Amino acid sequence: MTGCGFSGRWALPAAGVLLALATVAGALGAHAFAGHWSPERLSIYYTAVRYQFYQSLGLLGMGLLRRGHHPDSATSPGPVAVRSLARAPWVLLAGIILFCGSLYALSLGATARWIGIATPVGGAMLILGWLEFAYGTWRAGRRGR
Repeated sequence: MTGCGFSGRWALPAAGVLLALATVAGALGAHAFAGHWSPERLSIYYTAVRYQFYQSLGLLGMGLLRRGHHPDSATSPGPVAVRSLARAPWVLLAGIILFCGSLYALSLGATARWIGIATPVGGAMLILGWLEFAYGTWRAGRRGR
């Protein structure tokens, strides 16, 4: 089971792109939108930027940790932990896209019904991604004893 999906290599460039986009979004908010948008609209926008930064840094950390776990290794944390560690960045990425994306859309004036669903689903996926990560690292630590 080698390749980009398992090793977590995709998570590192994805995190880099997401962090760059969060930087651009923050600069836009500070220089292009401030003074033109209502405080409430800016607050929603900056919540998206902030969560994108935090979660993307987390994705970066997951990608770095994942590089050391391979199921064929003699020190492999075990199949359950490896699956949890493999799923966690994917779930986190989906959460970033849904949660932050829906907040960006809302701040830009979108009124579609999907936003009312995407925001809490995305938030739940962020939480689930971190719980998957916690479970996988806990299982990996127990196996290493």
